[in-house]
Amino acid sequence: MRQLWLFPTEINMTQPLISQQTLAHYQAHAEAFKTGTADHDVSQNITALLRHISGTVPFDILDFGCGPGRDLKRFSALGYRAIGLDGTARFVEMAKADSGCEVWLQDFLALDLPSAHFDGIFANAVLFHIPSAALPRILIQLHATLKTGGVLFCSNPRGNNEEGWNQGRYGAYYNLETWQSYLIAAGFTELEHYYRPAGLPREQQPWLASVWRA
Repeated sequence: MRQLWLFPTEINMTQPLISQQTLAHYQAHAEAFKTGTADHDVSQNITALLRHISGTVPFDILDFGCGPGRDLKRFSALGYRAIGLDGTARFVEMAKADSGCEVWLQDFLALDLPSAHFDGIFANAVLFHIPSAALPRILIQLHATLKTGGVLFCSNPRGNNEEGWNQGRYGAYYNLETWQSYLIAAGFTELEHYYRPAGLPREQQPWLASVWRA
């Protein structure tokens, strides 16, 4: 059961602290996180991103919040030019070692991204860690780093727009309508959305996945 400590009036003032504490949690639990997520099957999500990208292969893919590099390694194995990005130093080390790809160490709240560089962004289980007050700015930056017509995939645990601390990590848990409003405001056009895991009743599908064109 999700336990949230909510303080919406203080969210904007504490963005650096939110980021620091969330990253510290992942840094302290990096090995356990890698072990616990190594066999997660996100092939449905990877396929959803790739089927909407058009242009000349190999595509340039940004694995945003790449963690230990599980999906980064997959994109590279498929022949794409994949770059990882994460704010956790230990994850960056792991991802570089396991994938052989370039991996950038960047705090999500202090991004430095090239303009119009990527064909696709894979943001799997990551954007919900960004405080809602900062999310519009970050989404605009992600839009700007995509080539014209580029594609953003994102998957987040869904909710009813709760926001706060959850077991040492900060999270914002949006419903579909709120999530759509953020992406549309940042200039994206929705291509599709679905709930995961596939084939289960909605109450047993905690993940909301969506795909967007820049």
